[in-house]
Amino acid sequence: MRLLVLGTGVMAKNQLDHFTRIDGVEVVGAVDTDTVRVAAFADKFNIEKRFLTLDEAIAWGEFDAATNVTPDRIHHPTTMALIAAGKHVFCEKPLAENYPKALEMTEAAEAAGVINMVNLTYRNVAPLQRAREMVLSGELGTIKHVEASYLQSWLVSRAWGDWRTESTWLWRLSTGHGSNGVLGDVGIHILDFAAYGAATDIDHVFARLKTFNKAPGGQIGEYMLDANDSFTMSVDFANGALGVVHASRWATGHLNELKLRIYGERGSLEVNHNPNGSSLRGCLGDDVETATWSDIEVPAVPTNYQRFAEAVMTGVQPDPNFRHAANLQKVIDLSVVTERERRELKV
Repeated sequence: MRLLVLGTGVMAKNQLDHFTRIDGVEVVGAVDTDTVRVAAFADKFNIEKRFLTLDEAIAWGEFDAATNVTPDRIHHPTTMALIAAGKHVFCEKPLAENYPKALEMTEAAEAAGVINMVNLTYRNVAPLQRAREMVLSGELGTIKHVEASYLQSWLVSRAWGDWRTESTWLWRLSTGHGSNGVLGDVGIHILDFAAYGAATDIDHVFARLKTFNKAPGGQIGEYMLDANDSFTMSVDFANGALGVVHASRWATGHLNELKLRIYGERGSLEVNHNPNGSSLRGCLGDDVETATWSDIEVPAVPTNYQRFAEAVMTGVQPDPNFRHAANLQKVIDLSVVTERERRELKV
């Protein structure tokens, strides 16, 4: 697979640390509007071709697939151009800024017959994959209740940088700079974590969003700090289960932690993922009577990067695809409406 990298920021570096280790993958070009940045990136990864526009790269055309690591609002136009050129696309989350654009990308990719995949990185968490397998095999019986949380503390801790002075973080707090807050940033991750692990889709949603005061006048320089910092959702799943999903940037003591609890009539599972690793615990069989939880060993799983490369080479469409990400974007869009109108909505 000859791969083009579109956007050469921090996440692109992270991706290439994975892609460059995969047999059969050759990174042949890099695109960025910043001359200095694209040159430094291409030098670091020994990429010969450097472009300042996607149009130039498409005109060159000597690539099979592209990884789209541009800012969120650029995903739609650039991906549509790549699809029109017949290129396979691996797109960072969220797929688009809203459901209509995400759906347009989905339908275009499906009509063109190109491999399309969204980098929902927590699919790489092996305990999540194992939990889904156990749910599908019936080991938990009928699922009744699901809890999912995504907790970060970068509004409290400076472990990742200082949001008060660094544009890398400030833009994420400002709707005027393209942010939809914690809901738009990590909402798709925790919704996928919950729905994928519980092996079902979200059917209804009711959400509350909260923006806390963080500076005098709610502003730092050109940045109005009006994007949501925390959200809570109650959801109904298609399999009949009730769910609670929440996320916050004010979760003191949690740098970056995802947790999923799945409660069934015959057993329960708990998936934990944080910077120190991942784990799966279960309360199953006779242990249900004593509420005894035990660790469950989990084998390694292929990464999204490996599965995308394999899909391009074999022509077999992988998951999570554009349609799945578009459906999650619909839940996110409706969540904003439910906050405004104070009512539950069907997905």
